[in-house]
Amino acid sequence: MNIYDVIEKPLITEKTSLAKDAQNVVAFVVNRNANKIEIKEAVETIFNTQVDDVKTVNVAGKIKRFGRSYGKRSNWKKAYVTLKEGSNIDFFEV
Repeated sequence: MNIYDVIEKPLITEKTSLAKDAQNVVAFVVNRNANKIEIKEAVETIFNTQVDDVKTVNVAGKIKRFGRSYGKRSNWKKAYVTLKEGSNIDFFEV
């Protein structure tokens, strides 16, 4: 798998912003077939940082109602990447 196919987008929420400031943890939406080793290599290569740990979570899609019928959102995977001391990823560089 290509390293640019592993990471789909950064996950920027209030919870992940607090985790980035407190514990130097960054969250990404990743490919469902990617494993922790591929995620680590992709983050280190793309962002030129040192990764300490990777934790992954499979998120189940919610069941939503559209009028009288029901539908289901897609399942997806997110990764919490802990960066080593001194490493930083800034998505909103000025």
